Amino acid sequence: MQIDRLRGKQLNQFFEAILSLESVDECYRFFDDIATMSEIQSISQRLQVAKMLTEGHTYTAIEQETRASTATISRVRRCIDYGSDGYKLVLDRMVEKENRKE
Repeated sequence: MQIDRLRGKQLNQFFEAILSLESVDECYRFFDDIATMSEIQSISQRLQVAKMLTEGHTYTAIEQETRASTATISRVRRCIDYGSDGYKLVLDRMVEKENRKE
């Protein structure tokens, strides 16, 4: 698996730091310190692309709504189809959370 090549003490500490955050506000504060606004927006754009792809939207619609390039959309599509199921995991949990609110 490709993620096995990423594993290491430093990255584990980074993920543990993220998991220690308790609110969206804390996430904003932490990510403001560790990444540029452009980097954060790029990552959030990819999640929106993944959400739209799994909902069946066309590349054209996704490109128009998110302003993502077709290369980015294709990369996210490959991750959804052949990746580690990270997008699926997160998107499913987001849906579950929304359903609990209703």
